[in-house]
Amino acid sequence: MSVAKSQTSTLLTRLRDDIVYGRLEPGSKLKIEALQERYQTGATPLREALTMLVPTGIIERLEQRGFRVAEVSMEEFEELLWTRCFLEDRALRESIAHGDDDWEEGVVLALHHLRKHTLNSDTHTEADEKAWEDVHGRFHTQLISGCKSRPLLRFCHQLHDENKRYRYIARLTPLARAGALKEHEHIAEAVLARDADEAARLLNEHYNRTGNLLRERLAKFSQSA
Repeated sequence: MSVAKSQTSTLLTRLRDDIVYGRLEPGSKLKIEALQERYQTGATPLREALTMLVPTGIIERLEQRGFRVAEVSMEEFEELLWTRCFLEDRALRESIAHGDDDWEEGVVLALHHLRKHTLNSDTHTEADEKAWEDVHGRFHTQLISGCKSRPLLRFCHQLHDENKRYRYIARLTPLARAGALKEHEHIAEAVLARDADEAARLLNEHYNRTGNLLRERLAKFSQSA
């Protein structure tokens, strides 16, 4: 990888994390000069990184006026939730149908890491939340990784990143994460039993149950914003 590509890749990661974890607030203007100072980099790689993040939905391009962090809204959250349930239902079924032994082992390992982090964590810091998001994301990614459709997986991963921003705003507590652990275990159990209907049903219920909690927290966030 060239130095320029490596620099842009690093910026992509830092920008995405700063938006997802709220350090760059929803609706805020992304001024190139301020970002150059923040990330100690040039304008060209910054514009490239910002442009590459536009299709993910977390950054918007303003006509003739640069970029801004996308707003959050209950309406968008509902659309994200519905679309994610719709697409991951198909991706999970395909994954169960085509996943091999390595895929199964990956599900078991991802669940182990998720369980270990959830049970051993009782703090509510940004570092802890990011660590939990990493193991949580790897578990859900592994569930559908046996799917052979790369475009479908790409859409699922994009929706996961967009939804992650809403989860951070809602600030799920360690207690809430622990409550969801049983749901993750039941999903994994159905997946490993190759019971596609049951696994899809449990995944849908899991997303909608978590969605109910996020709705409550987002309503409070909207009132205080």
